[in-house]
Amino acid sequence: MYNNIHLEKGMYHLTGKSFTEALEALDPSSQYADTPLAKLDAYERQLKRFDIRISGKNCDRVEKFFTSTESAVLFPEFIRRSIRQGIDSSVLSDISAVETKCSSSQYLGCGIDDSVSYDTTTDQWAELPQTEISEQTAPLTLKKYARAIHISYEAVRRQRLDVLAVMLRSVGVKLGNAIVKAAVSVLKSEAGSSTAIAGSSLAYSDLAALCGKFKDFSLNTIIASPAVLADILTMEQMLESSSENPGKAMLPFGARILKTAQLDDNTVIGIDKDFALEMVTGTDLILETDKLIDSQTSTITISIQAGFRSIMNDAVHVLTM
Repeated sequence: MYNNIHLEKGMYHLTGKSFTEALEALDPSSQYADTPLAKLDAYERQLKRFDIRISGKNCDRVEKFFTSTESAVLFPEFIRRSIRQGIDSSVLSDISAVETKCSSSQYLGCGIDDSVSYDTTTDQWAELPQTEISEQTAPLTLKKYARAIHISYEAVRRQRLDVLAVMLRSVGVKLGNAIVKAAVSVLKSEAGSSTAIAGSSLAYSDLAALCGKFKDFSLNTIIASPAVLADILTMEQMLESSSENPGKAMLPFGARILKTAQLDDNTVIGIDKDFALEMVTGTDLILETDKLIDSQTSTITISIQAGFRSIMNDAVHVLTM
């Protein structure tokens, strides 16, 4: 049971396992099915064990983690999760068809040659038209996104955990947006087509024309800057769509509009999110743990490796203004 798990620093340094995965191996969530603890993962059960409340009216302060040497082991994971939540709040998951884990800083993916028309018919005994999937020759080099957060235990020990979590999430949001910028750059540069609009400003007819660029795939996601999104939302055609999809910006023909400040005000990117982009991550979010556990650090360093690769170029089309 979770009450009997021995927590130690070394659980952060197991090859191929995160701290939570190490906990799950010792205390599988499956054994709590149909119990009051069924909705908690192994880490959350440890918070319950040490009565550490990270949110709510009776939220604890940072120093609650350090009431014992074992409970202190949980603090780095609290920091990692808070920052990770900020990263995950970006549009990355909404524009990536797949996320690939890579064990090195370079990734050699596959490419597809699908140039032979599918309209070609084949006579009996004749050679069939071919689609070729092969390993690419040029590797994708992952980039490291990192931040040093200057903080000391003495400075935050009396701080409420939910307030600290908000600050850490804000760092994660900005780190995630920096990664989004790289994703947008790949989509823009690898697009199947780029079309300049006819007028001086974006019109609904331009968005409809963008939809018409998709032949084998579907336009289900549009990426726009905040200013361009504002222009789209004021279009007459958007009034009925907005009332039918509260909380989401949707075009009448079903494409979701995503806002990102990492795209300039002169570009609109349309994608089929199920086929357009591969996100490759070399590591999950990394931070120093031992010094945090010992409350002997004034700086938290965090880093993540990521890169992007276009999968199907004709699942991406761009409008320029």
